[in-house]
Amino acid sequence: MAYDDQNIFARILRGELPAIKVYEDEQVLAFMDIMPQADGHTLVIPKTPAVTLLDLPADAAAYTIQIVQKVAKAMEKALDAKGIVLMQLNGAAAGQTVPHIHFHLVPGSLHELGRHAVQMGDQEKIQALAEKIKAAL
Repeated sequence: MAYDDQNIFARILRGELPAIKVYEDEQVLAFMDIMPQADGHTLVIPKTPAVTLLDLPADAAAYTIQIVQKVAKAMEKALDAKGIVLMQLNGAAAGQTVPHIHFHLVPGSLHELGRHAVQMGDQEKIQALAEKIKAAL
C-alpha cells in the first residue's frame, strides 16, 4: 500500500492538526490518543512515512521502539500503571485504522481495555494525564 501523506498522523506531524504531545524529537512523536481505550492511552509514531512496521526502515524501527520503551517507563511511573499493553497493528485486517505506523501504549491489562477508536475521550482529563507522563520523562 502506498503511503497517503494526507492521513491524520501525517497531518499531525506537519502541524495541520492538533495533538496533545507527550514527547517529540527529530525522529519520533508521542501523543495522547483522543479516543482512549484506557486512561493514559498514548501513541508513539515515527516521523518516517511508513504504513506498517513492514514498511519502516530497520533503523527507524529500532529508534522508535527505544522511545516506546522510554514513554512506557514514564507512563508506569506517572500513572502508577501495574501493566502496559503494547499494540502495533499492521493493515486494516489487523485493525489498523490510520495508515501510518504507530504503537499503542495502554495502561492496564488486556481484560480492562475498552474498544478501539469508539468514543471521544474527555480532553481535559487527557491533557492532565499527558502532563503527568511528560513530567516523568
